[in-house]
Amino acid sequence: MQRSDILKLMNTVLVKRGRAEITSPTQTTRDAGFRSLDFSETALRIETMIGAELAFDAASMRRIETVADVLDFFEAATGQL
Repeated sequence: MQRSDILKLMNTVLVKRGRAEITSPTQTTRDAGFRSLDFSETALRIETMIGAELAFDAASMRRIETVADVLDFFEAATGQL
């Protein structure tokens, strides 16, 4: 899955919750208002789109601080399928 597709899904989730779209991948997830529930919903949407369950570990999730980290995470998770 392409980074641009992942970012579109992230923004869809944010807008659905009445928040502003992400303006830069360098934003922290906190500054972007992208919370753990948003992460989970994005993951579910990705799984639906690709027709497979994503496998990831908690240790890699703890390193996520920026929007770019989220994009890297999902790009790697979908690339392993």
